[in-house]
Amino acid sequence: MKLLIILSVLFALNISAISTPALAGGPKIGFILSTMQEERYQRDKAVFEATVKKLGGEVVFASCNNNEQTQAAQVDNLLSQGVKALVIQPVNGDTAAGLVKQAKADGIPVVDYDRLIRSAPIDYYVTEDSEKVGELQAEAAVEYTHGKGNYVLLMGQAGHSVAEARTRGVLRVLDKHPGVKLVVKQYHDAWSPNRAMATMENALTRFKNDIQAVIANNSGMAHGAIQALQEQKLTGKVFVAGADADLTAIRDIVAGKQQFEVFISITDMAERAAKAAVALATGQVPAHDTLTDNGFGKIKTTNTPVFAVTKKNLDKQVIATGFHTHKAVYGN
Repeated sequence: MKLLIILSVLFALNISAISTPALAGGPKIGFILSTMQEERYQRDKAVFEATVKKLGGEVVFASCNNNEQTQAAQVDNLLSQGVKALVIQPVNGDTAAGLVKQAKADGIPVVDYDRLIRSAPIDYYVTEDSEKVGELQAEAAVEYTHGKGNYVLLMGQAGHSVAEARTRGVLRVLDKHPGVKLVVKQYHDAWSPNRAMATMENALTRFKNDIQAVIANNSGMAHGAIQALQEQKLTGKVFVAGADADLTAIRDIVAGKQQFEVFISITDMAERAAKAAVALATGQVPAHDTLTDNGFGKIKTTNTPVFAVTKKNLDKQVIATGFHTHKAVYGN
């Protein structure tokens, strides 16, 4: 009976998603990602862990399948393991304030990763210039379509600061072009590529394939749209933009199925978060480059750079930087 109870508790904590590298002596850092669904998060995890290790610490890692209850359980678990700093990518930035307050009640500093946690006393925020991502996508779409046509905007999960900021960037540009008609603007739970594909299929049916551009908040949803376009033999005819530079997206650009992607320097983001966490865990104050108002106060923030990627420059932006290898992209 005791064994069954123990197994049930481990299952509830999704303990299989938690790993602790064997390294003693330095500060223990908790790192929780909302999901490992997208290919990019393998890189976030690897870079973060390598950076903390280099700084003499160890990482307790967890991911939670975009589930708020699982994330709450994992915060409990990591705090019970004695982490000295906690880095959280929230499932929902609107409801994660309680997790921050729980850590702070234990005297544990919190680094907010990637997505903004609102109305919470976070110590540091590491993110990208998300609005710039949307602006780059929309500017490329407008240039490709000569500022005319029906557009589809595939947004990430409602309540996520990154989805909202990328969308704001897109709309800021499109609002300047009266010849563009945004015929579909849809949120997608868990940033699901399958849901994005369904949205695109419905848009193509509703508007009888009269779609000129698709802008997706991330690479996975862009690929979902491409799958829908393939069914109608429209790949290469409809402009598609994504973001995060997942390998599938880069291969789609090489194949002419996708025209534009935004590369976010995941290496920079994960390194900066790791350094900030170790600094806070050891009583230091990490450097920052701006402040972000999250409704609780002005939060020290560092923004990582973003870059436009097209077929012409992907060798320079993606391969030369080591983000993906030539063999992975081209197969040779």
